[in-house]
Amino acid sequence: MRESTQPVASESDGDGPERGRRLPTDRISTAITQYSGRVVLAFLLVTVVLAGGMTNGGGQETGTDQFTENLPEQQALDDMEADFRLDGRSEGGSTATLFVSDDRNVLSRQGLLRMVEFQDRAENEDGLRIRSTTSPASLVAQQLDPSAETPDEYRYTIEGATQRELERAIAAADRSRGLPVSTDFTRESVSAKVAQVAMTYDTAPAADTDDELALQTDTVELVNEIDGYESGENVDVFGNAIIDSESQQLLLDTSIVVFPAAALLILILLLLAYRDPVDLVLGLVSLMMTMVWTFGFMGYAGIPFSESFIVVIALLLAVGIDFGIHSINRYREERAKGTDITNSMTASIDQLTGAFLLTTLTTAIGFASNLTSSIGQLRDFGLVSAVGIIFTMLIFGVFLPASKVGLDRLRERFGLPSLGGAPLGSEGSLLSQALTVGVKMARIAPVVVLVSALLVGAGAAAYGTGVEAEFSQESFFPNEDRIEQYEQLPEPFSPGEYTFIAVLDHLEEDFDQGFVGSVTVYVDDPDVRSARGFRDVDRTLDDPPDAIKQERGRADATSIVSITNQQANSDPAFAAKLARADSNGDGLPERDIDEVYDELLESETAREYVTSERDATRIVYQVDKDADETEATRAAAAIAEEMEMDATPTGELVVFSALTDRLTESALVGLVLALLLTAIVLMVAYQWLNGRAIYGVINLIPVVVTVAAIAGSMRYLGISISAFNAPILSVSIGLSVDYTVHFMHRFVDEFESGKDVHDALDVTVRGTGSALTGSMLTTVFGLGVLALALIPLIAEFGILLAMSIFYAYAASILILPSTIVVWDRFGEPIVERVATIRAMR
Repeated sequence: MRESTQPVASESDGDGPERGRRLPTDRISTAITQYSGRVVLAFLLVTVVLAGGMTNGGGQETGTDQFTENLPEQQALDDMEADFRLDGRSEGGSTATLFVSDDRNVLSRQGLLRMVEFQDRAENEDGLRIRSTTSPASLVAQQLDPSAETPDEYRYTIEGATQRELERAIAAADRSRGLPVSTDFTRESVSAKVAQVAMTYDTAPAADTDDELALQTDTVELVNEIDGYESGENVDVFGNAIIDSESQQLLLDTSIVVFPAAALLILILLLLAYRDPVDLVLGLVSLMMTMVWTFGFMGYAGIPFSESFIVVIALLLAVGIDFGIHSINRYREERAKGTDITNSMTASIDQLTGAFLLTTLTTAIGFASNLTSSIGQLRDFGLVSAVGIIFTMLIFGVFLPASKVGLDRLRERFGLPSLGGAPLGSEGSLLSQALTVGVKMARIAPVVVLVSALLVGAGAAAYGTGVEAEFSQESFFPNEDRIEQYEQLPEPFSPGEYTFIAVLDHLEEDFDQGFVGSVTVYVDDPDVRSARGFRDVDRTLDDPPDAIKQERGRADATSIVSITNQQANSDPAFAAKLARADSNGDGLPERDIDEVYDELLESETAREYVTSERDATRIVYQVDKDADETEATRAAAAIAEEMEMDATPTGELVVFSALTDRLTESALVGLVLALLLTAIVLMVAYQWLNGRAIYGVINLIPVVVTVAAIAGSMRYLGISISAFNAPILSVSIGLSVDYTVHFMHRFVDEFESGKDVHDALDVTVRGTGSALTGSMLTTVFGLGVLALALIPLIAEFGILLAMSIFYAYAASILILPSTIVVWDRFGEPIVERVATIRAMR
């Protein structure tokens, strides 16, 4: 890899022979070295301005809503829900559920009377605003006495029934209405361990989450006033507002533990890397300014903060730490030669500015590739991270050097000592010797190293194609073991109380369903009000797909058919009317459909499943707990396709499945786009700077191996692509380029100054390689602490981020030297021969 035979625009750098085209760094270095005070002041003023944006943010988002917002599938679900808000009524309403447990029998007389007592207290509690309640107790009481309508009447009916009458009523109520009890229930034993009590609150249509949370929290307090009930022990209150609150609490509890641990580790490792308290403070202040600038921009842009932006914090810390260590270490290399402050910083800026700009541009491309995603949250992530990396470059490329110059001049003026002034990887150090392993391999067997790396990368990439994509509400919730680990921590680090673990256990173990256990088929067709509509809905219940939960060969579903049957079983007058309208004895009306609907729609429950215009209905199918979201979505799509009426699959599982498909698409498109644009930028930049586009290609080989290794590791560790880690492949390109560009840029400077390829590699690996090592150790261990997070998605991203940084470092130190030597040995002579032949012609 000798100097090009082609003419290259060049200028002298003052320290050696003619070199390739340089970036215009004179003005930057002059501003930093001659006007350091003004530069620092300007940056501090900008920091104050952007800090104002942190108080004007777009709020906070948690859970799944941050990812599903604006998805067409979510919009369709919202539209359907709007159609079924009780005939377009304006009174709103929100719901919650009590899970009541009793290992002996929750349906005992005493258990039923406790439910009735709760219903009585809840419906009459001032301020609780409960519109209605439904429980096994009320259903059993109405089976005993169809005229019973109030908790007092329920209590009187249950107390007055004999044990035999009570048992028969329980079995009959389950047969006619389906009791909301656990799957261990049988009509012969009339016994169950868990029961559900449903509540509907009288809330406004536009009621905010805080209002709903207050009502659900008051319900928890009421539960504890019932003799024999204790929240968190034998009763659990489940509501969306509580889950949303606990999602935010998870983020807070994670922050309280993980962020201080990460900060402490980063502080210790930076202290070891800088070995000078003044430089350490400079580095930390620069990191803080980066965060203020980035999140101040978010505030002014109205972008809400969510769990996914913890990833942005981690990425900016990783790049900022890398830039800071490089900047200080390169400056120290010059100072170690005896050069004065101005010339040392000028040489450092001259060498690093190109690397910083290339790194920033390529890393920003890797992040900004997420702007192509159809998921709004990923687009926000791409924008914020790309802007943040530009801020990082400005702060660490201008502010930190200017501050360093100013402080070092003050040190000289007052005779203050400089601690830890020697650069990392000084000649003869253990680190210096360890770093030369890659260079030594490049001397002995560069082809073997390069071919082996490419084969390993190809194998990892092929293996990594099996990585699955997944998105679910449960992925935001930690398992019980992680909660128990956190509970061992002293205050204020111990976590709050969480309901979702008990709720998930009840749903999966007691009710044979997942957290989101249903899919919906939405029918929008005028035939809903006809006999054909009833038959079409009923036909979907027979022999459903395997993903749909079944009972005696029929789908476990709630529809206008099931509600009609329940109404007939509980209301003799309606049963008589239905019988008159049923001409063939199948239990469905064939005539006088409107009359059947007139009476049926007096029920609030029925109005949740058919519109007042009788032109739309929905069928809610319970999903088998062993079915995944893809199977459930396909089942709903198959049912909708087979219906004669115009039907559409929808529901949260369908939305999640659509989001999963988009995650996979976003990850692949982002990866290809980031890789392609990075390759173009690197080749163009090296062609302009050094007259050799091939340097950009050499730069990319370790990057490709790193990305392949990440994909393979994800599959091996069982980490699925999620909305949280979907950017990791494109992000890993940015992080890898950060390492390889620093290495390659330094090598090119040393090599084109006249050094032998091996000597240039040796200088590069001892100087820049040392800074890369300090950066890698700090970010891998400091940001790897995210693996301890309560939220599984954050923990997984911490693992992937740490691996990505380590792989990028290892590829730069071990693979890049051999790649360079192979090109110098085989590629460069070919280029020279071609150039000679062309010259001869």
